[in-house]
Amino acid sequence: MLSGGGLGNHTEEWGAVEGQTERRGTQTLPYHLCICNLELRLLGELGQLQPQFCLSLTYMASVVHAVTFHGALGNPCSTFEHTYRGRLTARGGMLRVVCQFIAAGVAPTMLQGLWTLRLSDLHWKHALQGFQCTSPIHADTSLVLPGPLVAAAAMELAGAFAMQTAFTHTHTVDQRYRVHAVAALTAILTYAGGKMTGAVFNPALAFSTQFPCSGHSFLDYCLVYWLAPLLGMMCSVLLFDQLSPGGTPAHRPLLANKRE
Repeated sequence: MLSGGGLGNHTEEWGAVEGQTERRGTQTLPYHLCICNLELRLLGELGQLQPQFCLSLTYMASVVHAVTFHGALGNPCSTFEHTYRGRLTARGGMLRVVCQFIAAGVAPTMLQGLWTLRLSDLHWKHALQGFQCTSPIHADTSLVLPGPLVAAAAMELAGAFAMQTAFTHTHTVDQRYRVHAVAALTAILTYAGGKMTGAVFNPALAFSTQFPCSGHSFLDYCLVYWLAPLLGMMCSVLLFDQLSPGGTPAHRPLLANKRE
């Protein structure tokens, strides 16, 4: 399944914005990400579009979100990273995470209401099926790992690690080029992991798009879509902070300028 799940990962670090603008983006970005991912998954599963076309849509959606939500926090992993570096207080970080999950929970309900309006035959067919979906987590015989859950968790961890590493090493690149570079990485990771996990790398987005699907328990989804991406992000942050010249973090914590 190439659901385009990876497009929700790179909007959060495109640049610094003032508090009120960033807060509004944080409140609305997860909602837009969930809507786009749910539509992309519907097109890929019921619409039976070619994977290449789905990947192109993922790339374009990634660029559009990066440009229109410049600087907003759309991923709890990124929010925790900002809190760890001192850019946000603990209270400010938790409030943003709560907003992200609220938006992720509201998005499917709103979208299902639109689907029942029969705006297209594809939407109506999905509504008649009760908006059912099946978890993409399954065994991959090409991976020497003990079971589908471990393989899926490894995929989400590796994807989150790759995305965070890209953020760390492209923060000085011109915005015009950085958008396309990370969007291309998003499409690549979606191609690599889409059929195994949906390639989400975003706990809030997964809560909206993957948790309602049948096939696995809530705890299974927590392991794959919450714990694994957080570990992947923190592994990248801690590793490259240590590898920076003189042991200095690539991004210095803004402890003297905390804001909520």
